Amino acid sequence: MPAPKLSKLEFQIMEALWTLGEASIRDILDSLPARRRPAYTTIQTTVYRMEAKGVVRRVKKVGNFHVFSAAVSRDTAQRRLVDELLAMFGGRPQPVMAHLVETGKLTLDDVKEAEETLRKLLGKEKQP
Repeated sequence: MPAPKLSKLEFQIMEALWTLGEASIRDILDSLPARRRPAYTTIQTTVYRMEAKGVVRRVKKVGNFHVFSAAVSRDTAQRRLVDELLAMFGGRPQPVMAHLVETGKLTLDDVKEAEETLRKLLGKEKQP
């Protein structure tokens, strides 16, 4: 089953959980940048909705609060996000790559690494 679509805030919460491993609502809130930090109740409501989506899970209760962890890997969530981005361009990666090159966010080393990955994938396809 593919990972559910995540909003920007949900992705920030997931980043906190991926970094911290397990965290309470307060821990998640404290890990977000102080500037433009949402209210505690906003994070709480969002985490509960994410739990309903199956992307986070409660791992334990300590006192009067719950501790959560990510139920979806960073890799899975990032792949979903990239697939959504490519879908906006009709599935074509060229416009995205052109933008990355023009803004200096795609380096020659990145291209060489991508070429090596492609070679490995093509090698696996040729093996019986």
